[in-house]
Formats: sequence, C-alpha cells, structure tokens
Amino acid sequence: MIEIGLPFSDPLADGPTIQDSSTQAIKNGMNSNVLFDQLKNIRSKVSIPLIIMGYFNPILQYGVEDFCKKCSEIGIDALIIPDLPIDYYETNYKSIFKNYGLYNLFMIAPQTPEERIRHIDKISDGFIYMVSSSSVTGSKNSFDSDQLTYFKKIEKMNLSTKRIIGFGVGSKNTYETAAQYSKGAIIGSSFIKNLKSKGLSSINGFIKSIRD
Repeated sequence: MIEIGLPFSDPLADGPTIQDSSTQAIKNGMNSNVLFDQLKNIRSKVSIPLIIMGYFNPILQYGVEDFCKKCSEIGIDALIIPDLPIDYYETNYKSIFKNYGLYNLFMIAPQTPEERIRHIDKISDGFIYMVSSSSVTGSKNSFDSDQLTYFKKIEKMNLSTKRIIGFGVGSKNTYETAAQYSKGAIIGSSFIKNLKSKGLSSINGFIKSIRD
C-alpha cells in the first residue's frame, strides 16, 4: 500500500522530517485541490491500496462529505486522521465514510486503555495503525524493551483486526521486528530523508534495502 500525506501547517504527531516536508509542500502550493488534481488518474497506473493521511482541519475546510466523495472518485481506499476523535467520527461522519466506501483507520498507542483498544477493534474495517511509542514520527530508529513489551501485550489481546506498526520504523531491522508482531509496518520519515538526499531514482533501492 501507499500512504499519501496531506500537508498541514501544524502536524502535531509528526517529527521534524515530515514537518519540514509539509512546510515545503505548503510553500510550493500544495493543498487538497492540488493533491486531488495530481491523483485524478492514479488508478490508471497504480492498483495497490492507497491511503491519505492528514489532519482534520484541511478536510473540514474542504467539507468532509466533499472530501470523501473526491477520494472515492479517485480511488482512495482509506483515510488516517490522527486528530479526529473516535466518538465524534462515529456520531457525525461514519455514515459518510461508509457511503463512499472509505475505511477510517484508527490509531492505538502504548497509553491507549484496553477498553478503547477493544472498541477500536470492534468498529474497524481495515487495519489498526499501531503507533510504536508516544514519540512523534521519525524520533527513533530502533525499538526498546518497553516497546517490545507493548507489542507483546497487544498481540496477546487477540484482536480481530489486523495491525500495522508505524513510528520509528525506518530500517530493515525495525521493519522485521515490527512484522513479527503485526501484519507489516509503515515507513515515512526514513523514506522522505532518502528521497530528499538521493532523489526519485533511489526509491526502488530504498524499498529493496528494507524488504529484501
């Protein structure tokens, strides 16, 4: 799958690498309309799942239903909105997402209470984004003992929804560790760093260095 970032001026969950990339994208004129225009023909070339991750403010400004409708038209499969409260989503937007065939992917973290995790598991249709730590994205390049304990704790809960681990995954070692406790991993900051330093031609090599 590919996660596509929608830049926002105040990305609270993101570390300096993604913050800088968001700032640069906004300076270059990126917004929801530009993103949708860039993606309008993507399904003619890309068949794997596509996810947009962004904060709620730009989506609210665009209009939640209009945003979901546009995502559906383009062929987006799911959204990750870190700052959209679950209760608010269920009350106001769940029916809209369902109407346009979009998954809303929820996050859990080490501090998330078990009751809330169980509720997220119950209402999830896609996968659960398992945040590896309370830090922002890109802040670590390895997993410590507390994180491994957290991974094992969630594994023992026997959730029905598949989990994918993100935050702090940026090397073959961290990817393989994450994959031991979930169905895969999300890599963001390391990919952006590689792209910035080595350019587009390095993408295949970066992916192979993680996967092979």
